[in-house]
Amino acid sequence: MPPLSLQLRTYPELNGKTFLIGVGANKCATSWVYGYLHSLAGVTVSPLKELSFFNVRAGTGPAHDTDLLALKRLVYFIRQEGDPAENLRAGQGFQASVDRVKMSYDENGYFDHFARILTPDSKTLCEITPAYSALGREGFEHMKAFFASQNVTLKLFFIMRDPVDRLWSHLRYRDQNTADLDVLEAWPRMVEDAEFMGWSDYRNTVEALDEVFEKDDVLYLFYENLFSEPSLKALSAFAGAPFAAPESRDAVNETSLKMDLPDAVLKGLSARLGSQYAFCRQRFGADVPASWREVS
Repeated sequence: MPPLSLQLRTYPELNGKTFLIGVGANKCATSWVYGYLHSLAGVTVSPLKELSFFNVRAGTGPAHDTDLLALKRLVYFIRQEGDPAENLRAGQGFQASVDRVKMSYDENGYFDHFARILTPDSKTLCEITPAYSALGREGFEHMKAFFASQNVTLKLFFIMRDPVDRLWSHLRYRDQNTADLDVLEAWPRMVEDAEFMGWSDYRNTVEALDEVFEKDDVLYLFYENLFSEPSLKALSAFAGAPFAAPESRDAVNETSLKMDLPDAVLKGLSARLGSQYAFCRQRFGADVPASWREVS
């Protein structure tokens, strides 16, 4: 884990703000939540939902790939029709892409980004990067120390979904976005991939969050009841914003490849994820949705 930079500046304009960081899980409606938080009064979300800043710093993700993606996204904006300078001045996504490239070589770029996008009404600043779920204790400690360099409050939320359903959605998502991948043939190999299966390790994420952060600074939510008024009120209150009913509950960035879960695949995934069900029921008790599978 790299040490914090000695050149890390303080940002008076951020004093008193809350940073709300969504740390996953993948395929648990985080894109929908991003849009919902954007609609709340006093909450300013990054124009880039996933900044992927801390997982690169923690070494839990492919830094080269993530930073290369940031550069490619910037090139995409530069090449759009019209005058690039005018497009930059007018485009929030373009501006945010410039900010993200800076983060590749300057830690200050993270706080620069939020200091730039905040408004007079901003109380809470937000980004959601599901890859953060794999940070582990050391990575979350680094995140905590990073935010402690500023006079801000750090809060995190983590959304869980029935482990088999989440993994099956993730497998289908990989299938629809990967040429020549047949998930029905490839799934036994994919579940042997430690990095891929890290997305399914709720226990690792929850135990690390519980160990590093105070109880009141972490909110755990469940996908199956996420869209209900009680869950959204809890999320709004956690964000320090007044509750507002969502304009739509339609899925965002939903896995488009539809495929029934074959019995053989269900049996194999259940065998791999039995310990996750047991952990969640032990840790969260009656809060675990009744619709979750009974897997031993």
